[in-house]
Amino acid sequence: MSIFLNSHYGKNKLTPRQILSNPILFLAFGFGSGLAKKAPGTMGTLAAIPVYWLFAQTNMLIYSLLTVVATISGIWICGIAADKLAEHDFGGIVWDEIAGYLITMWLVPLTWQTMLVGFLLFRFFDILKPWPIKWLDQQVHGGFGIMIDDVLAALFAGGLLFVMVNLGWVG
Repeated sequence: MSIFLNSHYGKNKLTPRQILSNPILFLAFGFGSGLAKKAPGTMGTLAAIPVYWLFAQTNMLIYSLLTVVATISGIWICGIAADKLAEHDFGGIVWDEIAGYLITMWLVPLTWQTMLVGFLLFRFFDILKPWPIKWLDQQVHGGFGIMIDDVLAALFAGGLLFVMVNLGWVG
């Protein structure tokens, strides 16, 4: 028995092998990070850091295009994953956290400080879900519903991070 993985996921009781071998589920579960027993959303956000670092090596136009594609395709990825699991917004579906972290980091420089503070701010808003994030999370369903609360949490986190960077509070 692993301390890191459950034996089955969702109402359809998919195995880790089924999840990791299906390309859509593999993405939805954040390259496997969403299989964590504890804090899969945090693990999914951690999995987003190397994706962000890779995307940040490009120019702003390419970063923007990649982030928009990751976010829009996330509606489809998360919707299919929820259907396959027979469970809406299952905790292991973490593609929304990956897209959310990319949005959070969109307009700030690549430094270890911005990556850390962006991570903390995004997790704060994603977990706390201040209005209207919580309302959207409860009212909107399907792939769009899975994505929209994280997109909004990312906009809150990214906006605050942008201000912090421009005030010189974060380097």
